[in-house]
Amino acid sequence: MPRHVILLTDAHEAPAYELIEALRQAGVQTLIEGLREAVADAHLKRHGTANVDEIWEQRPLAVLYEVVPGADMVELHAAIDQATRSWPGTPLIACRRQLSSFHGQSWRSLDGATLKRLGFRAIADKAAQLPAILHEIEGHGMTGELRLPELVSPPIKTSDTLLPARLKLRTVRAAFDLIASLHFIGDQNSAAHTALAGLVPLVQADRWTIYLFSEAKGPEASILESIASLNPAEQTVPDQSDDWRRLLMVGESLPVGSESKAARLAGAGMGTTRKKERGKHFIAVPLVCGERILGVLEGMRRQRSFKRSEIELLDALSLPLASALANAVRIAEAERLSQTDDLTKLHNARYLRQFLLNEIRRARRYGSSVAALFLDLDDFKRVNDAHGHLAGSHVLMEMAAVILSSIRDTDAVARYGGDEFVIVLPDTQIELAGTVAERIRDKIATHQFSAGRNLKLTLTASFGVAAFPEHASSPQQLIAAADTAMYEAKAANKNCIRFSALLSKEGKPNRQLNTSGALAISDEGKTFS
Repeated sequence: MPRHVILLTDAHEAPAYELIEALRQAGVQTLIEGLREAVADAHLKRHGTANVDEIWEQRPLAVLYEVVPGADMVELHAAIDQATRSWPGTPLIACRRQLSSFHGQSWRSLDGATLKRLGFRAIADKAAQLPAILHEIEGHGMTGELRLPELVSPPIKTSDTLLPARLKLRTVRAAFDLIASLHFIGDQNSAAHTALAGLVPLVQADRWTIYLFSEAKGPEASILESIASLNPAEQTVPDQSDDWRRLLMVGESLPVGSESKAARLAGAGMGTTRKKERGKHFIAVPLVCGERILGVLEGMRRQRSFKRSEIELLDALSLPLASALANAVRIAEAERLSQTDDLTKLHNARYLRQFLLNEIRRARRYGSSVAALFLDLDDFKRVNDAHGHLAGSHVLMEMAAVILSSIRDTDAVARYGGDEFVIVLPDTQIELAGTVAERIRDKIATHQFSAGRNLKLTLTASFGVAAFPEHASSPQQLIAAADTAMYEAKAANKNCIRFSALLSKEGKPNRQLNTSGALAISDEGKTFS
């Protein structure tokens, strides 16, 4: 007999294709029934066969109900009432309808605690989580009351966000120390390692691991990936008064598929799960931020199971940990956007200043050189005037691709403003910088720009080249020197390269040493003009 589930859906809502497809790939057939009996009867009459009738008489693995955005309590109560009357004793699973944006989920008041209080035994945030939930249901039988793995998370209440009562003062201080430290971390990996190191003096385990769900689309989105793992036994055991930060480690993450069954269940919406697997004791705590399961905190012991008091402490700490991981992603994204040009996706002037400052500091330390190329497109205004600003924007995006294809990964390109670009070349002498500038100038001159309309436009650019320490002694001077040289190239009929004047002993440009800055000798000894 084929394995099947019942999918309850509103008569006005078509069931999600991803949900049915995920079940089909797992070998589970889906029978759809509307909340109104007439709808169900009509569906069976349209699709009714002897095989379907035979399947309908079997006991389903579970009854699924899609919770769509904006669903109200009346619809939920109707679904639960129909499920309990038609299939008594069959587990009821809530399946959340995915929105277009992964980060934009909003289920109003229908949080996980509310759904479980209504009678749902498990919640699937993603269609790909359903096969794991159904597999666990099959493994524990379906007769009588569903015997799911030991779920030790109570319904979420306000008090659950606080630390458990009757904790020792030393434990309370360590817990608050950990929570406070997570608020100042803007990197996800650092937050994960900090959290694991902070757990060591709180709850003993042979291994701690934090898994996060993959950010990929499709079936890969349900894969748990390890971002931090800590084996306290392999670390130096500190005195109790020592700061737990000494245990911070940057070790290798575990390979994909290393998570326990308990971790997979917790990630599938089954709550905090305690299981014994392969002779080891596991505890898996879901890391939930809002209504989204980010990943799982997994602890492993070889000798004894985790006590309920320890589980309560882990549950309380999982909320700030999940928030810190989510905030780290937001902070990193905000930082990236603040340093990125919206149009070309190149770096902006803010990033350029910091990058150049760091490179000049490094050059001073090691006695190396840093070169800067300042380029400005020639007569770019004509493109905007003749074809419009939208075409001009497309040209700038194409220009970014042309420049990026001509430099190293260690170099940095920034859109300085309008049609001006700055390229920073670390560990580059002035002669090689001239060669790079000529290569980019030639690529620009020979490239046909489509401007998003297959226009086949041709453009040129004027370049100014300067290097630290020959032409400047600071980041500001280096940019200014390259900018001045670029204007000299503009004055020399454009589409050429000019070098900055050398610095005098007083640190000022010495025009007597290099009056025109017109000569740029490449490795082949050519003059760029």
